[in-house]
Amino acid sequence: MILESVITCPYCAAAKSESMPANACQIFYTCNGCGAVLRPKPGDCCVFCSYGSVPCPPIQATRSGEMGAASCCAG
Repeated sequence: MILESVITCPYCAAAKSESMPANACQIFYTCNGCGAVLRPKPGDCCVFCSYGSVPCPPIQATRSGEMGAASCCAG
């Protein structure tokens, strides 16, 4: 399970490595470059899935077929 992802702002291209929560999705992220508040793109559960270099841990677990994977992203 990868718990670090680089979020890249779609507005100013600022990139920053961030720790991801292991069992939750992050819905909002404030860019350190331009101050924009990022929200997930339609169809994505969180900002890491939309703008990160690695999807969130619940999605990683689901994609790997982990049995009993906690998913905040199902819905």
